[in-house]
Amino acid sequence: MTIFAVISGAESWEDIEDFGETHLDFLKQYGDFENGIPVHDTIARVVSCISPAKFHECFINWMRDCHSSDDKDVIAIDGKTLRHSYDKSRRRGAIHVISAFSTMHSLVIGQIKTDKKSNEITAIPELLNMLDIKGKIITTDAMGCQKDIAEKIQKQGGDYLFAVKGNQGRLNKAFEEKFPLKELNNPEHDSYAISEKSHGREETRLHIVCDVPDELIDFTFE
Repeated sequence: MTIFAVISGAESWEDIEDFGETHLDFLKQYGDFENGIPVHDTIARVVSCISPAKFHECFINWMRDCHSSDDKDVIAIDGKTLRHSYDKSRRRGAIHVISAFSTMHSLVIGQIKTDKKSNEITAIPELLNMLDIKGKIITTDAMGCQKDIAEKIQKQGGDYLFAVKGNQGRLNKAFEEKFPLKELNNPEHDSYAISEKSHGREETRLHIVCDVPDELIDFTFE
């Protein structure tokens, strides 16, 4: 009942109780509910007894069973700070979550909570341990552009597509020198461009595919 309620938008124990009361006939397909819906205090006590780690493991396994694995899938790994999670009065910092999103199924298939955004680098390998990424493409933003993460993805049988920015200074400089603006305007290699509107602005993305240039060989590894 709690999972159904939260998926449907419930944000408090009272919301979960209200969901149960209004969907009792539906819930009886999955349980007796002989004595009706428990009050919100009882729901809170029961949920507090559940190990978050074990529940997360069960949830991930359930998601795997519900959705078939496909080698053509692209899994996007990204970190987000949850809105309203910061509470100054209770000295509670904002909650930052690293999620793995299956673009094929439009579904989050795994996530890990971290204390700070800077902890993404250590959290991503933990998240990868939960996932079957063999034959899949893993994408991350520039924060995840790390050699250790790339090697781990390869060891698990996946491929990767990383964003490169200033946090990888030498690599970023090598890309800028190899692919100057004039090359982007008139690409010499196979390319594909798409345009779309996002967040009130129009964005154009240019994809260039080529063999690893000699200038970037030093940054590659087996």
